[in-house]
This record gives sequence, C-alpha cells and structure tokens, in this order.
Amino acid sequence: MLRAFLLVSALFVGDGVKLGDKAPDFALKNVDGKTLSLADYAKEKGLIVVFTCNHCPYSKAYEDRLIALHKEFAPKGFPIVAINPNAPEIVPEDSYENMQKRAKEKKFPFAYLYDETQAVAKAYGATKTPHVFLLKKEGEEFRVAYIGAIDDSPNDPKKVQKRYVAEAIEALLTDKPIPVTETKAIGCSVKYRK
Repeated sequence: MLRAFLLVSALFVGDGVKLGDKAPDFALKNVDGKTLSLADYAKEKGLIVVFTCNHCPYSKAYEDRLIALHKEFAPKGFPIVAINPNAPEIVPEDSYENMQKRAKEKKFPFAYLYDETQAVAKAYGATKTPHVFLLKKEGEEFRVAYIGAIDDSPNDPKKVQKRYVAEAIEALLTDKPIPVTETKAIGCSVKYRK
C-alpha cells in the first residue's frame, strides 16, 4: 500500500531535475510584489534554491539557518531564493499574504517567491519543505550541483555535524569536488493540488 502511494506520488510530481541538469527557469512573484526569474541572478556564481513554506515545523526550524546561510554566502555569489510551492486552499497558512507577513516578521534578507501554479516545484521535483537545489553558474546557464537537505540535523541546529549546502558551496568556490552531492530532504510533504 505504502509502495503504491509512493509510486503514485513520484509519478504525480514528476522526476524533476538531476545533478548536472540545466536548472528550470521561473517567473514568480516575490513577497515585495516584484516578479523574479533566473535572469535576475545572472551576475551570481550560483543560487541556493529552497522550496519551503510558512506552516511546516521543519521549515520553521530552518528559517534562522537559511538567514545565516544567505548572509554567509550571498556576498560570495550564492544567495538564497526561497520558493513556497504549497496550495493555500490545502494549507491556508501558506497563502501569499501570510508569506508576506512571515518574511516581514523574520526579516528575510532573501527573495521569498510564490509558486502559485506549482509548475516550478514540479519542474525541479520538490517533494519536501524544505528541499534544496543548489545551482552553479556555467557560462550563461545555471546547472544543478546538489539536491537534498540543508544539513544533517533537521530538528536541532546545535546538533549539526554536516552542513551539506555550505560544504557544497565551499567546494564550488575552491574548484574542488562537492563532498556530498545528494541527500534525502527531510520535512513536510509539498501540498500539491490533486
């Protein structure tokens, strides 16, 4: 029964991107009302694309860590772009208006975009909140360099031993191989419309 459910879930979301794939573009509304796309980040070395939301306890547990990651790596050319893929009719707390409130409350220093049609989350293959897709710039394109969790301690920031995203970016910045390129994203399931 569970296997059938997982199979149906995988088919519904689609395969999404794999390591090395060209990153799917997007044109999504930020909490400030402006629409952003990959072209707005053309001068960056890469992007930390994080599918996240307001309501999920895992997403909430990572908010301060995301702010810290952005402050650490945006100056080095790797800003965060947070994207909320959840359907607000399923989870009202994840509405655009509530995203604006949350971003203001937490003083997000990064873009927090609303994937209203869920097309972007499906193109990437996001299954959890949070779910990270680290992109690196190659020529004029962004390519997928890492997929998975932010670190190895979803519940307790004090117990983090492996900072997967940070370690991947450090490797990219020093032209070394990324130590871990894929991990399992831990979080709430993305609330896709049926």
